[in-house]
Amino acid sequence: MNILVTGGLGFIGSHTVVELIKNNHTVIIADNLVNSKLEVLDKLHQITGIKPTFYQIDVTDADQTERVFTDHQIDGVIHFAGLKAVGESVAKPLEYYYNNLVSTMVLSRLCLKYGVGKFVFSSSATVYGENEVPFVETMTLLPTTNPYGETKKISERILEDTSRANPGFSVNLLRYFNPVGAHESGLIGEDPNGIPNNLMPFVTKVAKGEMPRLSVFGDDYPTVDGTGVRDYIHVVDLAEGHVAAIEKMGEGVSVYNLGTGKGTSVLELVNAFIEVNGVDVPYKIVGRRAGDIAEFYADASKAERELGWKAKRGIREMVRDAWGFEKNNM
Repeated sequence: MNILVTGGLGFIGSHTVVELIKNNHTVIIADNLVNSKLEVLDKLHQITGIKPTFYQIDVTDADQTERVFTDHQIDGVIHFAGLKAVGESVAKPLEYYYNNLVSTMVLSRLCLKYGVGKFVFSSSATVYGENEVPFVETMTLLPTTNPYGETKKISERILEDTSRANPGFSVNLLRYFNPVGAHESGLIGEDPNGIPNNLMPFVTKVAKGEMPRLSVFGDDYPTVDGTGVRDYIHVVDLAEGHVAAIEKMGEGVSVYNLGTGKGTSVLELVNAFIEVNGVDVPYKIVGRRAGDIAEFYADASKAERELGWKAKRGIREMVRDAWGFEKNNM
């Protein structure tokens, strides 16, 4: 298939591009480089031997984005392009609502106009709000604590309603948890512009000596060691899940959790990083962050049943590959 990947030079997008090419799909990338780097395009070429067609555009711009649809016979879209920092979304709600919702609407309208019947949406487990764990796709979604989570929830609704009104337009909504790790080549990985939003880039910055210590937010949660528990998933497993989602697209709308189904605490992750990589990561326990919940992990059995997908890589591979990427890019 010819697959348009928006945000295809970002962390999850770039790994998905690699897996799509491995599965003999032709990839077209659209990315505005707000939270990615152009050099990733050359690294994709190094890994796969193929340099994908690239458009440096913002997919909230309908005219620019339509060019991609007129230049190529697109068979499916995987939509990653979006702002994704929870804290920033609280400070800049209008930017988040505009960027994340308008991009989804622009792409949906162009899919309908050009007869593109497969749409995979990069959603988030944030849409569940403070539900009971493990999170299951059939749960009623509770209010989220931030505009970022609301943009994912509203985008899901936009796509569901669009599919319902246009039966040829099929959608897979992928709700995923905490992606970490990197490609085994060490060429691509998590390399955010500015201050990281996720735990692992902070861990690697401390390991590299760029920061004096890691702040661990709270050690008084009702968990195995008092620190927050999350469902960390290797980014390559996550990328393979997107390939399965577009290859095994059914009719209408389907929702899938992509996670390991197992929670890991912050300190378990940090200690695994120290042990596997033989580097020190000093940390300090500080107060809880507003909006954080104690436990957060998936029931991912539906994706295994219907897509034949299951996360294969564990915490040790995640921390090994994350550090491999950092060492390669010091």
